[in-house]
Amino acid sequence: MTGTHTAAVLVLEDGRIFRGTAYGARGRTLGEVVFCTGMTGYQETLTDPSYHRQIVVQTAPQIGNTGWNDEDDESDRIWVAGYVVRDPARTPSNWRATRSLDDALREQGVVGIAGIDTRGLTRHIREHGAMRAGIFSGDALAPDDELVEQVLASPRMKGADLAGEVTTAKPYVVPAKGETRFRVAALDLGIKANTPRQLTRRGVEVHVLPASSDLDDILAVDPHGVFLSNGPGDPETQHHAIDLTRRVLERELPLFGICFGNQILGRALGLSTYKMRFGHRGVNIPVLDVATGRVAITSQNHGFALEGEPGQHFDSPFGKARVSHYCANDGTVEGLRCEEVPAFSVQYHPEAAAGPHDAALLFDDFVTLMEARHAQAQ
Repeated sequence: MTGTHTAAVLVLEDGRIFRGTAYGARGRTLGEVVFCTGMTGYQETLTDPSYHRQIVVQTAPQIGNTGWNDEDDESDRIWVAGYVVRDPARTPSNWRATRSLDDALREQGVVGIAGIDTRGLTRHIREHGAMRAGIFSGDALAPDDELVEQVLASPRMKGADLAGEVTTAKPYVVPAKGETRFRVAALDLGIKANTPRQLTRRGVEVHVLPASSDLDDILAVDPHGVFLSNGPGDPETQHHAIDLTRRVLERELPLFGICFGNQILGRALGLSTYKMRFGHRGVNIPVLDVATGRVAITSQNHGFALEGEPGQHFDSPFGKARVSHYCANDGTVEGLRCEEVPAFSVQYHPEAAAGPHDAALLFDDFVTLMEARHAQAQ
């Protein structure tokens, strides 16, 4: 609910202003405004560390119908900088709900705005690109020109080093379900809870390590494989993770990266990255596998991408590699596969919660890669 209908404004860095009512906490928040096309899974979106420092616009008009529960969080907190919806539910209607979305936003101090033309805002972002923005309500309201100045003084996403702000403070272990077949060292650049869950279902014991971990920390796990997680910010800033990935590749440990991890692997292989115009965020993005011609509908959240062409083969410091997947909408690089070392990655989320699940079999591919490497070592 929007409560007493406190006035709120969304201010973009180009001076465009959208006026609505406060939703969630009152106050001020700054970040990069982006749109998410998912019609379901808003709780997973809000708690995904990849959305750190982003103001998320939901393109689906009605949000909050299923409320908030204590089971679907992808981390231990809401990470979005702000939240923009058109028509928030007056009351939740779901047997699993423990409170409303509005209540959850208020509890965690997330400033939002409701009642604005989210379709018009989305069209504006598509035309002009993702940009800095701010949501202001309550005591934070001020003359429009002053609010624009506050937005212009905020940091850009380009050059933002954010993985260290979302990573785990200390290592932890997620035990395998049933018999332990393999151990994986997962570098937490902003990992989602469903990722270890997917691996443990396949008999994998997951050791989640802070982003600052070095090769000795990884080797101390005695892993059969290494996983590079999703995460926020500009991949060009991740010098430590990129160097660590190169050292893992030198040892020919099986490696699997998703989303941010795809970009880290790409840079370790010598590719460059760039800031996308408005990125891919949603649960309905088609990706084509070059080798099979199959299309998977995927969940994604990224504003940066790797340079490259669909099906492109290229030389890397670790032998030949290729662009294995690309987006059917715009040709963006969506996956890499090394041909001489056991490593691959995808730009999307095979662990997707609340779906789709077309890409879940990639975790089986990772297990197969570890099985082959383990057999060679025998």
